[in-house]
Amino acid sequence: MSSGIVIIPTYNEIENIESIVRAVFSLEKTFHILIVDDNSPDGTAQKVVELQTEFSEKLFLEVRKKKSGLGTAYVHGFKWALQRNYEFIFEMDADFSHNPKDLERLHEACLNGADLAVGSRYVIGVNVVNWPLSRVLLSYFASVYVRMITGMKIMDATAGFICYKKHVLETINLDKIKFIGYAFQIEMKYRAFAKKFNIQEVPVIFTDRTKGQSKMSGAIIKEAVFGVLSLRIKKFFNRL
Repeated sequence: MSSGIVIIPTYNEIENIESIVRAVFSLEKTFHILIVDDNSPDGTAQKVVELQTEFSEKLFLEVRKKKSGLGTAYVHGFKWALQRNYEFIFEMDADFSHNPKDLERLHEACLNGADLAVGSRYVIGVNVVNWPLSRVLLSYFASVYVRMITGMKIMDATAGFICYKKHVLETINLDKIKFIGYAFQIEMKYRAFAKKFNIQEVPVIFTDRTKGQSKMSGAIIKEAVFGVLSLRIKKFFNRL
């Protein structure tokens, strides 16, 4: 059995799912994959079922009834992975914005002392490909805003390419995770920071998707802006 599992939430990723699965399984290090699909109408889950005939012992699928948000998908996956005692639990997108080869670098960081390794776009300059300038600025200054409010030193607070050691997720009360959009990524890092876990950033190059549609929306941005304030207030009153 592999000690690491990559959780990939999906909704309408039929154009990417087979390629991303094969890319992860082609790596020198063996990782398992858990797809958490929100009942995609485009047949994403059905394609995963087909791939399971080839990768029966390392490709897993959980299908939820409806689209319920990124955060709840990851929490579902975290609980699934903890029940099966994986030591290293990864977050990764299905659309190749995260390079599967960097999974090995995140894993190496956790082997060498990190409790939580973040694939960071901003730890050495700005490493983003194919995003419009407005999106880059929004993402970059969102992390500046998070650092100002929370006191975290993380350069890429909204990053979604992560390796957690098992004990981090065991220590965080996953039932108390509030946010479902990209604020979820901030919340998880902040809860780990509040518990004084060692968070390390690993520089990666983020490449915008070429297939499928982005899930970003105004509501997700609003949640992130106001969510950071609520997290800081909760920590101040020791209610995090």
